[in-house]
Amino acid sequence: MIRLFVGLGNPGPEYEATRHNAGFWWVDALADKLGARLQAERSYYGLVARANREGGPVWLLQPMTYMNRSGQSVAALARFFKIEPANILVVHDELDLLPGQAKLKFGGSAAGHNGLKDIQAQLGTQDYWRLRLGIGHPGVRAEVVDYVLRKPAPDHREAIEKVIERTLEASDLLLSGPMGQALAKIHAQPPRPKPPRRPDAGPPPVAEPTPPAGEKS
Repeated sequence: MIRLFVGLGNPGPEYEATRHNAGFWWVDALADKLGARLQAERSYYGLVARANREGGPVWLLQPMTYMNRSGQSVAALARFFKIEPANILVVHDELDLLPGQAKLKFGGSAAGHNGLKDIQAQLGTQDYWRLRLGIGHPGVRAEVVDYVLRKPAPDHREAIEKVIERTLEASDLLLSGPMGQALAKIHAQPPRPKPPRRPDAGPPPVAEPTPPAGEKS
């Protein structure tokens, strides 16, 4: 089960609505769902909330160290409460996924994400869970830094908010422990809406009955 949910982002109002703060948005939504309140905790260099569950306390964390020092905050809280890396979920923005997409994975490289790099350095392992929230890619590597630190277009923000809402439906599974079921729920594709029929298309065709074997139609 997940005992520590970490949302990555940068502190301050100038970064609040930027793509790099998608992890903060997810943890804010989880706090609302659990009825928990994030408060500043200097010992853990971030905003922290505790939610009491049947299986024990669960912690929510938003590091206030700026992105490239996120591990300082994560490691401080995890070590104090003796939370193993395998029981940590880090939620972050992902350039390689489109807005509206999300992927849950365990372990793996940081893939250039500065927040993940520092978390791996501070924990001494890659073996923790990540929830990747798609923000899209600017198409040019040199533009990535400016892109993640800008606000998404309204349609992209809406898509990100919808995928946050959808992935939060798996939060009970993340909290109780069946991670395989959580993976399946998060990765399930929502059904595509059927296109509306044109007003002049007429009624749908009716299939002709198949004659019994041995009879000619």
